Amino acid sequence: MSEKRILAINPGSTSTKIGLFHDNELIFEQTLRYDTAELAPYPHIIDQFAFRMASVLQGLSEAAVELSSLDAIVGRGGLLKPIPGGVYLVNEAMCQDLRIGVQGEHASSLGGLLAKELADKVNIPAFIVDPVVVDELDDIARYSGLPELPRHSIFHALNQKAVAHRYAQDLGKEYEELNLIIAHLGGGITVGAHRLGRVVDVNNGLNGEGPFSPERAGGLASGDLMRLVLASGRGEEDWGRRLVGQGGMAAYLGTNSGREVQARITAGDQEAKFVYDAMAYQTAKEVGACAVVLQGNIDAIILTGGLAYDDYFVQQISHRISFLAPIKVYPGEDELLALAEGVLRVLKGLQVVQEYA
Repeated sequence: MSEKRILAINPGSTSTKIGLFHDNELIFEQTLRYDTAELAPYPHIIDQFAFRMASVLQGLSEAAVELSSLDAIVGRGGLLKPIPGGVYLVNEAMCQDLRIGVQGEHASSLGGLLAKELADKVNIPAFIVDPVVVDELDDIARYSGLPELPRHSIFHALNQKAVAHRYAQDLGKEYEELNLIIAHLGGGITVGAHRLGRVVDVNNGLNGEGPFSPERAGGLASGDLMRLVLASGRGEEDWGRRLVGQGGMAAYLGTNSGREVQARITAGDQEAKFVYDAMAYQTAKEVGACAVVLQGNIDAIILTGGLAYDDYFVQQISHRISFLAPIKVYPGEDELLALAEGVLRVLKGLQVVQEYA
């Protein structure tokens, strides 16, 4: 079977990354960066569509990438309705939900729209892969303790699913044959219980479940938090930034950089060591919770994300969880590659494409 040429598009808050793949080999990559002044005229993220499209077309032109040479285009999935994991064809129903922001605004929601617009120019398919709203929770995992606040599945689905497929391929098995615990260790930390190809439980790392992370506060005592918020006189937006962005390691140490904290530890900073160790400790506890979900039937525990490059942090987690299952480390979060790999599985007939409705 001939190699497939896939263009991957990953919009971020102040950049758009594009990558050209021949099968899963990266041929060309570019990060298109935007400053605050360029984005200021657009009150909503969806309003940036034409601006971002022009920058992507310019980037492709400068790299001499012809749309007519491509087999498919894939964009980062955005805040759609909750859906099972997989590769989805970008259709009109999806475009409509991305345009109206059915679950809110996020730059990633432009990914599917950009992919569809470009793909339609040359009559090839456009896809998204495992957006953050992937929801495969067991029904029992949805209960929270308050009927008004059911648990929701929001996590690093793209990277967790991608490394699950890579690990399965390394074993010569299918993802759907394995029980895995996967911890994504980045600015946010999410730990998922993957049972035979479904993420049946995972902490909502965006909205306050699970371990604290480099910039998120994680799970807090609800009564204490309520009293603190009411006594502070600060508004919802202020507290939102405090809990997500300025919380966790950043709140204790004034930085969200694992490298900076590791340098402090090496220099003898004991407070930095305690905070970093506590973050690893809480992550290990979350892995333990997933081990209970899988009833101890675990093929492997996978550590991934940017902090998985840090041997010290990995070791602090590993020595607490190594009795549960073999530990594998897939450091980093290569989102463009994860997008291309997902589409490649569909184009080569290894995975069935899903339809969004």
